[in-house]
Amino acid sequence: MCVSSKTISCTTSSPASSTAKSRNTTMSNNMEEEFSNEDILVDKNSMPEDDPNGNTLHDAHDIRWGPQHAGAKLLASQYTKEKRIQEIICIILFIILMIYNFLFICYYFDVRNWYLIIPAALSGILTADFASGIVHWGADTWGAVDMPIIGRNFLRPFREHHIDPTSITRHDFIETNGDNFAVTIPYLLYMAYKFTYSNDIDIRRLYNIEVYMFLLAIFVSMTNQFHKWSHTYFGLPFYISVLQRYHIILPRKHHRIHHVVPHDTYFCITTGWLNRPLEAIQFWSRLELLIEKYSGAKPRSDDFAWAQKTEKVHFE
Repeated sequence: MCVSSKTISCTTSSPASSTAKSRNTTMSNNMEEEFSNEDILVDKNSMPEDDPNGNTLHDAHDIRWGPQHAGAKLLASQYTKEKRIQEIICIILFIILMIYNFLFICYYFDVRNWYLIIPAALSGILTADFASGIVHWGADTWGAVDMPIIGRNFLRPFREHHIDPTSITRHDFIETNGDNFAVTIPYLLYMAYKFTYSNDIDIRRLYNIEVYMFLLAIFVSMTNQFHKWSHTYFGLPFYISVLQRYHIILPRKHHRIHHVVPHDTYFCITTGWLNRPLEAIQFWSRLELLIEKYSGAKPRSDDFAWAQKTEKVHFE
C-alpha cells in the first residue's frame, strides 16, 4: 500500500467535541490492533466505515462531505430525465449485444486453445483496469463541470462522488452503470457484425482477439458496479464479499486509499490490480507534471472548487 505523506497532510479536520474525541480514541485503539500504521492513516483521513459521510466526528457547522454538502446537492440536481433515457437505451442495447456475441463466443470455443484463451481473457481484464484508471484520473483531475456537453454529462458524477462518496450507493442500476455500458456499445456492434458476416476461417483466426475484447467489454461495463460495491459496507451478497476479499474485484479497503484528500492516487477501479505498480513508478504524478508544464492547467482545480462550496443551494 502506498500513501504519500503529501496526500495525508492535505486533509484538514475541525475541532471535535469531547464526546467525539473519546469515541475517536476508542476507534483508534481498536484500529491499531487490526491495521498497520499506513492503514490507520488512511482510516483517519478517509470515510470512517461506521459513518460513511464522516460528519458525526466533526462540528455540525463543518459538513466536510455527504448529501448535505452544498456542492453535492447542486451536482445531484443536475441528473436529468434526458440523461436517464439515454442510460436506459444504452443498457438495453448492451444486454442484447452481449447475449448475441456470447453465443458466438461459446459456439467457436475450442478447449484445445485454452493456453491462448486464458491469457487473452486476463489481458482483457488488465486492460479494463488500466482504462478505468485513465478515465478516472482524467475526469478527476482535468476539466470542469461547466464545460459544454461533457461537463454535466460526464464530469459531474466524478465531482459529486468526491464530496458525497456514498452517493453512488444510493444510485440504482441504471444510473450506476449507464455510462459504462454506453462506452462498450460501438465495439460490441462491430463484433456482432464480424460474427454475423465473416466466414468460419476468419472467425477462428481472430477468436482470441475477440475473447480479449469481450472480457474487456464485460469488465469495462461492470467497473462502476464494482466501484459501487467498494463503497457498500452493509448488505453485500456473500459472493461479492468473497470476490473483494481475494481482490478479484475492487476491495473496499483498497479503494479507500483513493478517498484520502486530494484524491491523487489509486485511480484504477475495475479490479485495482494495477494501482500498486502504477504508484510505484509514480505514473500519475509524473503525467500530471508533464501536462501542467506544457498546458499550465492545474490538476484537480475544479474538484477542489466544488469541495469548497458552502453557500446554501437554491433550486428553481
